[in-house]
Amino acid sequence: MFDNKRYITRGIDAEIPFELQLFIWECIDRMPEPKDYFQIFELNDLGGMQRIIHFLEQSEYRMNYFIPPNKTVIAKIYVIDSEDYSTMLLANEY
Repeated sequence: MFDNKRYITRGIDAEIPFELQLFIWECIDRMPEPKDYFQIFELNDLGGMQRIIHFLEQSEYRMNYFIPPNKTVIAKIYVIDSEDYSTMLLANEY
């Protein structure tokens, strides 16, 4: 799962810095098996740090990341695996 072609939507391209996109893909790559096809990321500002909460709806998995940003982003992102490809999109594009 998530070992296929990867795509981003126009919303992701416009609103999420490339470095954060790569970080999100890496979070998925490094998470333990089994992986759910539907990954959720909440991005927000916490005291000037970029906070990223990675969780799943169908599992107990939850990770918090704090990274120093060039500019903090506030967004909810879904990453969905459809077996043939994976897509990263903003929640409002779903």
